[in-house]
Amino acid sequence: MSFLHGTDVELIHPGISRGHVRYALFDFDGTLSLIREGWQSVMIPMMVEILMQTPRHESEYELRAVVTEFVERLTGEQTIYQMIRLADEVARRGGRSAAPQEYKRQYHARLWARIGGRVAALKSGQIAPADMLVPGAREFLETLRARGVPCYLASGTDEPFVRDEATALGIAGYFAGIYGARDDYQRATKKIVIEQILRDHQLNGAEFVAFGDGYVEIENTKSAGGLAVGVATNEAERRGVNAWKRERLIRAGADVIVPDFRQHAELMAYLFAEEE
Repeated sequence: MSFLHGTDVELIHPGISRGHVRYALFDFDGTLSLIREGWQSVMIPMMVEILMQTPRHESEYELRAVVTEFVERLTGEQTIYQMIRLADEVARRGGRSAAPQEYKRQYHARLWARIGGRVAALKSGQIAPADMLVPGAREFLETLRARGVPCYLASGTDEPFVRDEATALGIAGYFAGIYGARDDYQRATKKIVIEQILRDHQLNGAEFVAFGDGYVEIENTKSAGGLAVGVATNEAERRGVNAWKRERLIRAGADVIVPDFRQHAELMAYLFAEEE
């Protein structure tokens, strides 16, 4: 492994074209926000429970492996895509599936039971925003704004929730645009958002950087020729690298891996430095 000297900034592709960044895009959950930390422990058991009710289901252990694989692979996509896959898996096992939108509604109800208190505590001031942000996130956004780099937010979470939670965290004002999941989900993908930013501002790849902890935004950014920084935060501990995230982000094409934004000054210096 190769690291930027004296830091935890891991350089996966040291030969990237640096010093040209003009616009940036951020994923939300797990990249900036920790409000939804633990969402997998809500979604996966729900799906296993539903699949256990089908006529031709495997063991609970086997179903958990199946569900974990596709939930993790689709992380970063809009939630509806995981629910579409759930409906397919129900039908494959001889069950009568509900509409994906209904599965999504059930999941949101369960998730809100876990995180609703966090949002309420943030809004009331009982929890400080810093406690629900990836370490260094606000400082990094502030540094990018001071440097004149417009930032965008794109999430697989429903857009009203993204806007509300970003506001509760006190970071909504840092973004020139906030995009989340919509009912017309096929027209609200991260790929479309990235392509629109590049087109609207006539950017070449090296002028655009994305930060994310999901496969989707990293892969979409690399496909568009941009720079991709994988944020492999250990969300539960708020410190250190999540090894599973790191490996997945590297497979998606990440140029750089960071555990969080504590070393944002060094990361900025690296991304904005002229090529040697």
